[in-house]
Amino acid sequence: METDKLISELIEITKENITIVEDFIQRPFDDLKTKSNENSWSVLECIAHLNLYSEFYLPELKKAINKNITPPSYLFYPSFMGEYFVKLIRYKEKLNKMKTSSSMDPMGSILSKEVLRHFVFEQRQIIDLLDDARVVNLNKIKTPVSLSKWIKLRLGDTFRFVVYHNQRHVYQACLASKSFKSIFV
Repeated sequence: METDKLISELIEITKENITIVEDFIQRPFDDLKTKSNENSWSVLECIAHLNLYSEFYLPELKKAINKNITPPSYLFYPSFMGEYFVKLIRYKEKLNKMKTSSSMDPMGSILSKEVLRHFVFEQRQIIDLLDDARVVNLNKIKTPVSLSKWIKLRLGDTFRFVVYHNQRHVYQACLASKSFKSIFV
């Protein structure tokens, strides 16, 4: 796939996520903490989960881009492992249930609307990093994944994973909200 088109697509998805979460900020707090059942996440928990992942991935993405020593490539080629992870978490009409690691599970945490504002702040950082990534080689630069520092993905695969994972859980947050109708629902 063309690198520039990929980056533009990921920026567009991130902007949509920001718009949706900014709308959540305007919603009543009770709606944001409501769950459909005891095993599901509220809107705030869905977004808090994404913030936990951003705490890992934002510094890794920034470090990878800053270490760049190779010129950009016109095309991005997803790796086998990157494609596997992306297919696993990418938003689909009927989402497959997945278990998250306990360190990334916000269930039971005391959360406020600050979770939403923090998410928007971090998403703006992702857009900046995606713009910065236009001048690096998404195929040659590698980043560790949150599961293990020994597993590394191409920078383009990591960006795809992070953005599609965010989209998936923003969709989940939309489903958790009783008063919100988004582009997904």
